[in-house]
Amino acid sequence: MSNIDMSSIPLWVCLPFAALLICIAVMPLVAGEWWEKRQPFVIILLSVLFIIPFAVLYGTGAAAETVLECLFNDYLTFIVLLFGLYCVAGNIHLDGDLAGSPRINILMLLMGTVLASFIGTTGASMLLVRPVIKMNAWRRNRAHIMVFFIFLVSNIGGCLTPIGDPPLLMGFSRGVPFAWSFHLLPLLAVNTVLLLLIFCVIDRRAYRRDIVAGMRPDISGRGTRISLKGVHNFIFIGMIIFAVIRGVLPKLPAFQNADGETIGIHIFGEVSFPVSSLIEVIIILLAAFLSFRTTKKNVRLANHFTWGAIREVAVLFVGIFITMQPALMILEAKGGSLGLTQPFQMFWVTGALSSFLDNTPTYLVFLTTAGAMDFGSGIATTVGMIPVKMLMAVSAGAVFMGANTYIGNAPNFMVKSISEENGIRMPSFVGYLSWSVRFLIPVFFIDMLLFFL
Repeated sequence: MSNIDMSSIPLWVCLPFAALLICIAVMPLVAGEWWEKRQPFVIILLSVLFIIPFAVLYGTGAAAETVLECLFNDYLTFIVLLFGLYCVAGNIHLDGDLAGSPRINILMLLMGTVLASFIGTTGASMLLVRPVIKMNAWRRNRAHIMVFFIFLVSNIGGCLTPIGDPPLLMGFSRGVPFAWSFHLLPLLAVNTVLLLLIFCVIDRRAYRRDIVAGMRPDISGRGTRISLKGVHNFIFIGMIIFAVIRGVLPKLPAFQNADGETIGIHIFGEVSFPVSSLIEVIIILLAAFLSFRTTKKNVRLANHFTWGAIREVAVLFVGIFITMQPALMILEAKGGSLGLTQPFQMFWVTGALSSFLDNTPTYLVFLTTAGAMDFGSGIATTVGMIPVKMLMAVSAGAVFMGANTYIGNAPNFMVKSISEENGIRMPSFVGYLSWSVRFLIPVFFIDMLLFFL
């Protein structure tokens, strides 16, 4: 990357990113149809409004490198992973006569929460979102079910392994032991129990309202029947997981040059695309291709599979990734001077920023900040020695608080889009934020009191 004094970047360069967040929050409410049709053009406009001033300030080469570095080394692997899991999970169909009662919904949320750490929050979300929607299709009051699905399955459940959520995978690549994340098991248990208790109260009330309104699931006269079609696609999910944890490859001699640098395909200036990342992309796309070739079309029809959700995520997040670059640069330059010396401070600041910025680079910034504090004991990483409680705070903040907004973690927006495609009226951006403020933030305060003070 060209020499850019990141500490001198003016805050006004972040305005296109702020404008994009406002558009995501407001436009679906005031001009929903216009926003749906014009999203790509708005994304292009706001991206240009960042790129041109940035090029004027730091030169065309620096601007080009910033954008290309973001697109090839962040966005491409991000969207290919989502695309692969979206395709493969869309070829697995869970069918049966289970009706969406509070008890069944709690069991599904609990199962998804557990699965998320082992097949990733995106994998678990894409695997279970359609079955949960189908089980509750007979109900009128069901948006809350998908909100808590996002809370637990798409975010909090992914905290136990580096496979679960990208920030933890980034920590693993920086020397954090693979099994270390199980230190977060007490937090996961507390959060899951509290949120499921809250959900139980809300869902019971909504369930009674639906029953009083005369709604009934159409399962009378039949025994409970559960079937799973497209089971062979779990092989392709395994391929994708293997591709994601291929982080050991850049460390092998075959993927390094004589200077010990990772071999990559030169893109522009100092930007290159690592061969190891190319292998990851190829494996994931191959898994998606094989999944479609080996699965009958009627499985996708049963899932009401469309390309709308992944298309919307791809468009919105390319704009988010590009326009948030100056915010990340400022954070990287000034993160060490924020005076974050206590675990509870790291927990809240990492989490707050992960709610609106990509949680992986945010995690890395504060992991590096913690490693530079010269602690004498803790977990030895490549960025320094980090006390267990401090590392827990950074990890939990990045993973858990991605649930605070629709854009905090990519599965959030995909679950929202798929739910709306299936007739569920999901809360707006601000409406969803009010759910997280009412139910997540109090739980996170309990986390702070129990674990980070």
